[in-house]
Amino acid sequence: MALENLDTLEILEILENLERLDKTSEPQASDKTSERSEATKPRAQQSDKTSERSEATKPASAAKRQNQRAQRSDKTSEATKLTTMDIEIDNGSGFCFGVTTAIHKAEEELDKTGHLYCLGDIVHNSNEVERLKHKGLETITHEQLQQLHGVKVLLRAHGEPPETYETARRNNIEIIDATCPVVLQLQRRISKSYNERKDELPQIVIYGKRGHAEVNGLVGQTEGSAIVIESLAEIDKIDFGRDIYLYSQTTKSLQGFKTIVEEIKKRTEPHVQFYSFDTICRSVANRIPQIRAFAARHELVLFVCGKKSSNGRNLFNECVDANPNSHLISNEHDIDPSWLRGISSVGICGATSTPRWLMTQVKESIESLVES
Repeated sequence: MALENLDTLEILEILENLERLDKTSEPQASDKTSERSEATKPRAQQSDKTSERSEATKPASAAKRQNQRAQRSDKTSEATKLTTMDIEIDNGSGFCFGVTTAIHKAEEELDKTGHLYCLGDIVHNSNEVERLKHKGLETITHEQLQQLHGVKVLLRAHGEPPETYETARRNNIEIIDATCPVVLQLQRRISKSYNERKDELPQIVIYGKRGHAEVNGLVGQTEGSAIVIESLAEIDKIDFGRDIYLYSQTTKSLQGFKTIVEEIKKRTEPHVQFYSFDTICRSVANRIPQIRAFAARHELVLFVCGKKSSNGRNLFNECVDANPNSHLISNEHDIDPSWLRGISSVGICGATSTPRWLMTQVKESIESLVES
């Protein structure tokens, strides 16, 4: 069954099913010492004097050696603690269904031909982009797409506006469409809302990150007329005297969406119809409580994600809120060894754009630091 023929409930059920699939005592002092002490009691006074002379003439080097032994003992103890460090990779972190599908389609084509164009970074993670680049995946811009003819181009999970498909048709470009089914369904809903009321100039509002690839694709369904708001602070962009159709980027915060819905309800005039559609992907939204619980049970948290990942930034902020001893890193080279001092439990997690192999490399790097 083609994914584009599935309705929203079926798509979400697929995602939920995939989510479920992923889912010694101290030695005693010798008694002989005591026996010798009893046998030499008559010489106690002489012994005491000898002891005093011994202490008075004790070389400074002996004290130094004793000090060094104590330091070595402390280091050995600390090393023992480090080697028993618990390092856990979060099972819920890593590629979402949409990203997994896009990368699978890219690798399938690369295995056959050795080269493929991709419109924009296939995923917001430079390490994974570089890995696929070595296999023959070439990232291009929309401007470069205009110059290509008769080639194959992969569309990533974020989706594209109708203009991209028109360019491909005009330039005889074969599209390998890896648009996430949840995003595709959202595009269709927005397109329907817009086209059914086109003559009335419907006010379509999208809660999302301005300029994000997914949001660009959603705005494109309205011929560029949709209003994008990134937060409650931008809500004044909405005309509360006209009917409102509110949608959300699939990776936005569920709580943030609910807050905006409540504020719009308060401000709309009595005659206005307000329609809100919760289009947030539960595969992403459900990660928030999961990652908070994961961060809370570790002494140190390393969150691995690319600098371009907005989903990663949101999830990292949740980690910090649950565990202030959380650090954002791009790869294993960003690890500061001082973070590991006195730590017995490390949690490694990431965004929906973070590859599993990268989190594994981070774990192996920590193990090497501990052993050395």
